[in-house]
Amino acid sequence: MTSEATAGPTELRFSIDVACPAQHAFQVFTQRFDAIKPRDHNLMANPIVETVLDPFVGGTIRDIAEDGTVCVWARILVFEPPQRLAFSWDIGPTWEVETDPAHTSEVTVTFEPTGTDSSRVVLEHTHLERHLGPLEGFRGLSGGRGWPLYLDRFRALVSGLGDDATPGR
Repeated sequence: MTSEATAGPTELRFSIDVACPAQHAFQVFTQRFDAIKPRDHNLMANPIVETVLDPFVGGTIRDIAEDGTVCVWARILVFEPPQRLAFSWDIGPTWEVETDPAHTSEVTVTFEPTGTDSSRVVLEHTHLERHLGPLEGFRGLSGGRGWPLYLDRFRALVSGLGDDATPGR
């Protein structure tokens, strides 16, 4: 399984090859997103107990805290099984929820067959320039605690390593 990353001033692109059909990869990413997103990636005061990704356009991605608090941090823009998922990134460079859609960026994940039992997963985070404020706050997205971490955790799930491969839930 290979991976590659590229970055520009207002976009990030990562890809990994996984040993499973694209349909399975799409299902794991969308149905098990709770196991992909680390619990400590949290904008709330209380610990997260669940992250929910709605499987339809107009839905949201949201974290639910132990005390029942809900933090909606993305809107589902495209849901096209088994090829593509796109959602807004409603988190500003100061790591607070951005409520104005004009100041949010977009994350698109595509699932491309590369063989009978293999696929390439490409994650692109674009339109970072829409956010207000300096973009330096987003530097971590391309590092070991950002999108590469999410893709590593996803790869562990599709490889059959299960939740045991996702320490720090």
